[in-house]
Amino acid sequence: MKAVAVEQRAASSDHLLTADQLNANLGYLRMKRLIDIIGSLLGLILLLPIFLIVAIFIKIEDPKGPVFFKQVRIGKDETEFQMYKFRSMVTDAEERLKDLLTLNEVSGAMFKMKNDPRITKIGKFIRKTSIDELPQLWNVLKGDMSLVGPRPPLEREVEEYSPYDKQRLLVTPGCTGLWQVTARNNVGFKEMVELDIQYIRKRTIYYDMKIVLKTVVVLFGSKAAF
Repeated sequence: MKAVAVEQRAASSDHLLTADQLNANLGYLRMKRLIDIIGSLLGLILLLPIFLIVAIFIKIEDPKGPVFFKQVRIGKDETEFQMYKFRSMVTDAEERLKDLLTLNEVSGAMFKMKNDPRITKIGKFIRKTSIDELPQLWNVLKGDMSLVGPRPPLEREVEEYSPYDKQRLLVTPGCTGLWQVTARNNVGFKEMVELDIQYIRKRTIYYDMKIVLKTVVVLFGSKAAF
């Protein structure tokens, strides 16, 4: 897969996507936003019992820490927004990150570590099942994110982006995407970018719904999340 990704990257580096090109399909964008609003609102209502249960377990393990974790992420057109998650790490996780960067288990401009010592006991479970991502439905309702799209990166990651990599920032980031349902943590940064750009070029309502359905399968069957 890496060889294919490199070949695709070289072949398309002279034909970068543009914002005007991606914003031309107003029908798709309006329908996508409508689906995002309805889907996120229904999700927040139906999943409320899970929110309450997870909040209780987080507080039992660490009564002084917050239930939710918010972090500045980079969205469409490189705009900043606060992304929400259930807190799955110790409260000083961001400060301890600098001591772990040399142990990064994926290549490129992102950090992943399977046995990250900052993760709490309840955090291991909610990360494994991706329950920690559910509060991002609020981001979707607000319009910061979409149900489907490239994952929003950190500012320090974007600082390492090439013009080619920045193509993934031309669209609204998503809770799930092609990368999550096909490769997850099993590929490096370059391969993730290729999958994101593949999605951006092919995206339709049907394609989005297909990814959402695949995400459900991944959540119940994948062992790749960490």
